[in-house]
Amino acid sequence: MVMDRRFCHIHMPHLNRLNRKQLVEGLLKLKFEKDKVCETCQKGKQTKVSFKPKKCGSFERPFELFHMDLFGPSRIMSLDWKFYALVIVDDFSRFTWTLFLASKNDTYHAFKRLVANAKIKW
Repeated sequence: MVMDRRFCHIHMPHLNRLNRKQLVEGLLKLKFEKDKVCETCQKGKQTKVSFKPKKCGSFERPFELFHMDLFGPSRIMSLDWKFYALVIVDDFSRFTWTLFLASKNDTYHAFKRLVANAKIKW
């Protein structure tokens, strides 16, 4: 549908409202039907069945598996003038640590300090 594409795949009720209130100059005087959507909109509105939840946790004790994300440089620095951040999530407890870093090279040392402070036994 050309009009649907032109208005960035807007919902049909919104397109009808624009038409009814004459807010867009040159818009065709048509009643846009809800069931007639373009192929792109149909694909975008498809849904999948979600994954089944696990019956038991992946791990049975804290500190067995960490999920980590290192990002930066961010446009806004932290209070202690650092532009990178390391986010660590414990898989068992979902406890989250956020460590601010001056550079990516500090990642190993920051993680090592976290392990020492938490007294994690490997």
